[in-house]
Parts: sequence; C-alpha cells; structure tokens
Amino acid sequence: MHLDACTIYRYSSYFIRVFTHIYWKSAEPCLILQKNPTRPIALDLQDIHKSYGSLEVLKGVSLTAYDGDVISILGSSGSGKSTLLRCINLLENPNHGRILIGNEELMLKPAKSGELQAADVKQLESLRARVGFVFQNFNLWPHKTILQNIIEGPTQVLKIKKRPSDRCRKIARSRPTSKKKDAYPANLSGGQRQRVAIARALAMQPQVLLFDEPTSALDPELVNEVLAVMRELAEEGRTMLIVTHEMRFAREVSSKVVFLHQGVVEEIGTPEQVFDNPTSERVKDFMASHRPT
Repeated sequence: MHLDACTIYRYSSYFIRVFTHIYWKSAEPCLILQKNPTRPIALDLQDIHKSYGSLEVLKGVSLTAYDGDVISILGSSGSGKSTLLRCINLLENPNHGRILIGNEELMLKPAKSGELQAADVKQLESLRARVGFVFQNFNLWPHKTILQNIIEGPTQVLKIKKRPSDRCRKIARSRPTSKKKDAYPANLSGGQRQRVAIARALAMQPQVLLFDEPTSALDPELVNEVLAVMRELAEEGRTMLIVTHEMRFAREVSSKVVFLHQGVVEEIGTPEQVFDNPTSERVKDFMASHRPT
C-alpha cells in the first residue's frame, strides 16, 4: 500500500505523542508477551562474532525476537551490548554470523578486512528501512526542522514523491505539534530531541526498533518522558531490542532479558528469572548492585 508523507504524518498517532508530555498513568507492569514459537520471527541473530583487531567483543551471540517481543539487553560497560545492536544493520560489520529480518536473510560476503559486508547494497538499504535505530545521542540533522527530520526517511528512502511539507503543515496546524514542527533540534530539550528521534525511526514503519541506551545522554528529570514513550510502544506490541541501564523499566516492560558478559550471553530469560533467580554468579553480583528502585 502506497503512503505519502502526509498520510503517514496524519494517521500515525506516534508522531503526535512524541512532542507532547506523556506521563505514566500507572506503575503497573505492562502485559508480558510470553515466548511463543507460533508468533512470526521478527529478528534472528545467529552466532554473531565481532572483533576490533585482537580484541574480540562479541564471541558468538545468538538471539531470536518474535513479533511483539521487548528484549532488554543488560550488562556492564564493554560487554558488547551496543556493538551487537550496531551489527544488526551493519553500522558495525561482524566477522562471522547470520542476520535475518523476518524471513529474509541479510546476504553477507567477506571483505578484505576480514569482516563481513553486504553482498547486495540494495537489499541492505531495504532491510535497514525495516529496522529503526534510536541512538543515545539522538543523531538528528541540526540543519533540518523537526518535521524535516521526521519525513526525511520516507521521502528519501521510501521515495515518496509528494510535497509533504506543504500538505502536512496544513494538518499539523491544528495539532499540539504546531509550535514545535518548525523548530530546530538546538531549540529542544534532550528529552524532546530523543522523542523526535523515536518519531523519525517510526516514520519508516519499521518491523523492529533498536534502542541504544536512549536515556543515557539525558538529564535525570527528562528520563521518564522518554521511557514513557517506549512503554507505550511496548504496550502497542512493537518489537524492540533495548540496550539500557534502567533496571526498573527493563523489569516492567520486557518480555525477555538478555545479560551479556565479555561478549557472550551469560543469562537469558524472563525478567523474573534474570532479576530474581539468575543461575550465573556474575549476573547475581550485577543484580545485587543494580536493584531496581
């Protein structure tokens, strides 16, 4: 189905929420989706290895996310969490392994460096459009307005040929976004910029959303507003992989928790299993010093 940028902007309620203050209406955990093989696989990582010179950062990580899974990836700094996320859409090139988005495998070939690179650039671009990435430092274009940041992907990657700015401006005029859509990132708070980054990722209608420590660059008072957006996305059934140090959030929202240690999966299970009854001594020590408050 063809969607012009105006239709995307009009009918995706996500674009409106990210610019307005969203508060948690309840401290109750959202519904946990149990692992169910009958649900389609959204993302499958098989035996991912990544090295920087002689330093092996990922040592054979395998992970499967089903549609609607919210997977929090925990671990100490340097355990390979962010590197794993960046390998999924080849922001970092793995040295070994297989990556499948849905039922489509990303075709890889060896490079002279010893890393794997995309064998088909067009396929890589297509798969990247299906995997949204939210960076810890926002990565917004500073010279573009909020609206321009959001619609850049649909217009440039999805090749929407309408003139979205004029048409969307008319729709947005009566919305709460009207005072912000023409602002530039420098005029926004960190929390607002991160919400714009989430909206930009959602504009591509991705199959999977990746969050790389999305609150780590925020002042403490701004963290909750971004977590609230992510919580709503989880409740709506979005498939998400989240690298985070927000322990309470991970416990309440995740369907699955993965603990990485020195480049390997040290523990994996439900939040109750990993937080309350880990089998690994390393995870027990970590949880003892990072109890959710």
